[in-house]
Amino acid sequence: MTVTISASQVKELRERTGAGMMECKKALAASGGDMERAIEELRKAGVTKAGKKAGRIAAEGAVAILDNGKRAVMVEINSETDFVARDNNFTAFVKAVAETALNSAEEDVSRLSGLPLQGYGKSVEESRQELVSKVGENVQIRRIVLSQPSAVSTGTYLHGSRIGVIVELDTDNKDLARDVAMHIAASKPVVVSPDNVSKDIIEKEKEIYMAQAANSGKPQDIIEKMVLGRLKKYLDEISLTGQPFVKDPDTTVGSLLNKHRAKVLAFYRYEVGEGIEKVTEDFKEAVMSQVQGG
Repeated sequence: MTVTISASQVKELRERTGAGMMECKKALAASGGDMERAIEELRKAGVTKAGKKAGRIAAEGAVAILDNGKRAVMVEINSETDFVARDNNFTAFVKAVAETALNSAEEDVSRLSGLPLQGYGKSVEESRQELVSKVGENVQIRRIVLSQPSAVSTGTYLHGSRIGVIVELDTDNKDLARDVAMHIAASKPVVVSPDNVSKDIIEKEKEIYMAQAANSGKPQDIIEKMVLGRLKKYLDEISLTGQPFVKDPDTTVGSLLNKHRAKVLAFYRYEVGEGIEKVTEDFKEAVMSQVQGG
């Protein structure tokens, strides 16, 4: 007799164990819809262990880049500690995820999670949960990006395993693309050129500079020139083309590109843990909390 498993049962099991939807469905089917037995099945498989760690902040990890000559892929996968980020099981998983993303041309994390992981014989998500159980930490695939096939030349640069960059050029020049990628890794531009900065951001900066200059006591026409000068400086600082080139600070990246008659179509820069709020805890307080049962 086939037992029908309802969506509400799957939802409840997910909430109670933190396991994935497919794992919950399988466990309920195997247990004939018995919730407690399904939890037992998941515990035996080590899935709930992975689920319980899912809420813990993972802000360490690694960035990986692969290039097959046609397209490049970059992934960021996070762990809780730098120690696990250097673990062989973790680094092998990171590489396999990058290979899977490149071969499938899939950059949506949720869709990629259901695909077979390259060389593992299981899905990406199943392999991730197994890794969590093995290393004892939360592991999350945070983001993936693929270069566009329309790029004539793609340059990549990986600084250790913490900072990665992909650059797309409209010209066939691999050396230039790599140099620009290296520059982006070091200088962290926000946009390709000042033209890409939104009008809202420009107006806000202008407003701030006007307020600062208003107290200078200088005539209005001088103030306006001062503001325009400061605004240009700000736009150059955040724009790739306006920044001094790291290998030759006497020239800008824009001048370098013009010299080679090249244009940057797009760039992507990943840095491990950027934008993730890390939780820092005082060691003494943590110990006292454990002693007091807090």
